[in-house]
Amino acid sequence: MAAVPPGRRSSVPAAGGPARTAVPVLPGFVGRRRELEELRADIVRAGLDTLAGRKSPRGRVLLIAGRPGSGRTALAEELAGQLAGQYPDGVLRARLTEAGGAPVPTERTARALLTALGAPVPAGAEEDELTQAVRSALKGRRALLLLDDAAGAEQVDPLLPDKSECLIVAVSRGPLTGVPDVRPCTLGGLDTASGVELLERYAGPTRITCDPAAANAVVEECGGQPAALVLVGGWLAALSKLSVVDAVTRLRELPPGDGHDIAARPLARAFRLAYEALPAPSARILRLLALAPAGAADAHTTSALAGCSVAAAQTALEDFEARGLLRAEPAVGSLPPQYLVPGCLLDMLRELMRTQERPAEVELARARMLERTVRQLHSCRAATRTDDPLTRKRLAELPRPLRFASSQAAGEWLTCRLPALLAAARLAVQDGRLDTLARRLVSALTRALTAHFGAEEAGPELYGLHQLVLDVARRCEMPLEKAAALLNIGDLDARAGRTSAALGRYREALDAARQAGDPYAISRSLESIAASYHELGDWQRAVDWYGRALELRLTRGELADEARLYGRLGAVRSYAGQWNEALRDWRAAAAVCRRLRDLPGHARALGEIARVHEHAGRPQDAVRTCREAVECARQAGDDRLRAAMLLRLADTLERLGDPVAAAGHRSAAGELLTGAASSGPAGPAASAALPGGAIAPLPAPAELEVPGTRMAPPD
Repeated sequence: MAAVPPGRRSSVPAAGGPARTAVPVLPGFVGRRRELEELRADIVRAGLDTLAGRKSPRGRVLLIAGRPGSGRTALAEELAGQLAGQYPDGVLRARLTEAGGAPVPTERTARALLTALGAPVPAGAEEDELTQAVRSALKGRRALLLLDDAAGAEQVDPLLPDKSECLIVAVSRGPLTGVPDVRPCTLGGLDTASGVELLERYAGPTRITCDPAAANAVVEECGGQPAALVLVGGWLAALSKLSVVDAVTRLRELPPGDGHDIAARPLARAFRLAYEALPAPSARILRLLALAPAGAADAHTTSALAGCSVAAAQTALEDFEARGLLRAEPAVGSLPPQYLVPGCLLDMLRELMRTQERPAEVELARARMLERTVRQLHSCRAATRTDDPLTRKRLAELPRPLRFASSQAAGEWLTCRLPALLAAARLAVQDGRLDTLARRLVSALTRALTAHFGAEEAGPELYGLHQLVLDVARRCEMPLEKAAALLNIGDLDARAGRTSAALGRYREALDAARQAGDPYAISRSLESIAASYHELGDWQRAVDWYGRALELRLTRGELADEARLYGRLGAVRSYAGQWNEALRDWRAAAAVCRRLRDLPGHARALGEIARVHEHAGRPQDAVRTCREAVECARQAGDDRLRAAMLLRLADTLERLGDPVAAAGHRSAAGELLTGAASSGPAGPAASAALPGGAIAPLPAPAELEVPGTRMAPPD
């Protein structure tokens, strides 16, 4: 299943009545009246629990079983559309099989459903925790779950809500043995009248009306399969000079196909009929769409795969849709349309690509598509930073079709295309390597998600991306990439409150960083381990690990990092009540900031020294140091930081029994803050301090950039 993007809720507008009313047929849907009646009646059918006098522990499950191309998903959507009005909490959709045929992991499905429900999605949570969260989120709700293309009961059962107010519509190839009290609605072909009606909707009424016998013969040759009839109807629409009799003749002339599945042969012949009618350039584009991530393609993806212009790609996609070879997705905002390759056609397209395209050409097409995706992601991220002149210059250098009109438009694109983008990331590393293109893609997607949604909201997607890199790095024995991925995952674990799990990740990252011999990754790991012990309240171990990180920085002469680590040592020792040691560390931090000519950092360090003096029972020293901090902030020209130091000085003076002086400093701080607020947005020092609060930490180190990953410093 493609993950539902952050912040999006899947729902269907109300369009139906009570279960026992006559079944309306929505536009675009043909036949299946009997099946619809049976499914609606099955909702209120007494189950085994009811017959035994027990309340059902799960929601009612309706199963639509049929082979790909039988119209099973269309029937499920039609049923959902009719029943949506009875389920005010919406219709939630999840596809349980990937475009390549692999079952979607249950934890990924659960994360997508939680996002659709607007419930919190803990990054890195295990399957049991996520499925329990889904059941909890559905408790007391009346929602309809449409679980499409389930491979087995093990995918459906963990997602079933505990309350019977919800309805589950599952679509599968066969029965779901293991899900109790389910009676499948098994689909065969359409009846002749419905098949002719479907054929007419694509081919037009004139030729069908003129030769009803031939139309009936087409339905018979297609076995009543909706997908096959759509393809034949599209073939007739594209070739207006041919008659319905020609379609019957051509279908009978085509070989039945190489497969052993007799039921699949009508679809294979109809596809062959439609494919052979395509011009050679269009046929090549269609074959290459087998590479589209998650089976989804827009004009940019198609253009990159085929090496043609975006306009030519859009024309080809529209033609494929008219011929029934693609299905257009509902439009989202001002975004260009996106098209889906029907799952029943994917295997045939892959076989055509394998036999008619040279492997080198396939690899080149894949590389072009991934490269285009990287450039779109760079543009998407840059749209959030248009106030930066360098970013504006880079955007101007991009081709116009790759630019976004606004940050909002870029966010819409990222949200809508996220399932395909995540699939592209998996595709990029599926061969077990982290080549340059794969690393760039994962890195660009990570940065775009963080820029638009923030690290917390995008946490589940980021966790999956870093886990993907970690799996490859472990397989291929790539220690630096392994360290980077572990540090990123550890950071997400830490943000989710799983500090002990994060500590384990950081320790493993340290081993990998030492194996790689990368000093920055080693120091980053040491610092993260120390931060975990700090969070756990183990002050002694935190001091020990911060000290190790500091020793490494001292040997490399990295002054800014030295200042930060001295500050963190001072903070931990303050928590432990080791005032003299804390004072020594903060003084060292102040000295390094002075060497760096970092006046704001120097002022913050002086403020912390004043705090330590006050806790240690030396209020006069605290006042003196606070005055130094105020003067340092004045020299830095940072009014917000200066106001913070004045407020701290006021607190100290008030505790010393000088309320008049304290009031004067508070008044001066208020004037500074008012002036700073009117002058523009807060800068980095805006949150430096509040009365009685903690001063913000010293500046964090620069990010460590390992291709394909992002290792940010601990908070």
